[in-house]
This record gives sequence, C-alpha cells and structure tokens, in this order.
Amino acid sequence: MKKEKEKDNEQINDENKITVDQNIQNDKEEYEKKINELNEELAKYKDLLLRKAAEFENYKRRTDAEQLNLLKYAAEGFVLRLLPVIDDFERSLQYIDSSKDIDSVKAGIHMVYEKFVKLLDEQGIKKIDAVGKPFDVNFHEAVMQRNSEDTDPHTVIDEIESGYIYKDRVIRHSRVIVSDEESGKQNNTEE
Repeated sequence: MKKEKEKDNEQINDENKITVDQNIQNDKEEYEKKINELNEELAKYKDLLLRKAAEFENYKRRTDAEQLNLLKYAAEGFVLRLLPVIDDFERSLQYIDSSKDIDSVKAGIHMVYEKFVKLLDEQGIKKIDAVGKPFDVNFHEAVMQRNSEDTDPHTVIDEIESGYIYKDRVIRHSRVIVSDEESGKQNNTEE
C-alpha cells in the first residue's frame, strides 16, 4: 500500500510538475508578448520623439532666421520715409545752378531741412538745445573754454556740433564751447 501511495504521490507530483511547467510556459509567452508590445510602443515613442526634436530644430532655425531678418531690416520703415526727403534734396540740387533767385533756393532747402527734422522727430530723434544752458556732462562734450563777459561761468556759449537724443538716450553729445571760471565776473565787479 505504501508503494501504491508512493506511486500516487509520484503521479500527483508529475501532474503538478506538468501543470507548473505549463503555467511557467504560459506566463513566459505572456511576458514575451507583453515585452514585444512594450518594445513596439517604445519604438513608436522614440520615433515620435525624433520627429518632434526635428520639428523643434526646424522651428528654432526658422525663428532665428526671422529674428535676424527683423534686425537686419529693422530700419526699412524709416528708410522708406527718408527717401522723399532725399528726392527733395535731389530736385533742389538740379535747380540750384539754373536758378537766378537765391532766395527761392534758400527757401526750398529750408523746407527740405524742416521736412527732415520733422521726420527725425517722428522717429524719436530730438536735437539737444545747448547754447545758453548750464554745461551738463550728460548732454555736452566741452571742446574748449572761453571767457565771456555776459555769461555765467560753466554755461554753453557756442555749439560746434549738435547733439541728439534718441527716445530717452543721448546718441551724440553736443560738442560745445563753455564759459570759463572768470566769465561774468567783470560785469559783476563794475556794478
């Protein structure tokens, strides 16, 4: 009976072993199937990532080119508004030699100048008013000093080259002659 029991146990063990082996085989097949699915999904996301990276590089290249063009041609609008002033100057130069009326030539050049100044003003470019003002290093560059009897010391008495402000920044300082320390004192001592 013992032998029979051992045989039965062996048979059960063999059946259990077969069942376990089948379960392992089934699990292995499921895992392999799942791994294949995950590998396919991974390949799909890798491809998508590469495409998005390429799209981003193209976008970046396009925007960089657009920004460079914006900077390169930023003054185009200003230049287009400046061309009529140049045309007016050219017309004035054509008639300057043949005109017998100097006053009309002067008036024409003055009108072109006013048109040009107005254009600069519209663009935010303003001339620095220097003569008669106290010397200020933020706006003026002193090229020399001179004694001036009727001017207070450190006052701009003459302008050699005009200065300009663009919006809120000085783009060129006025080159000026400034009254020296002794200026204005002679009038004060006589009084």
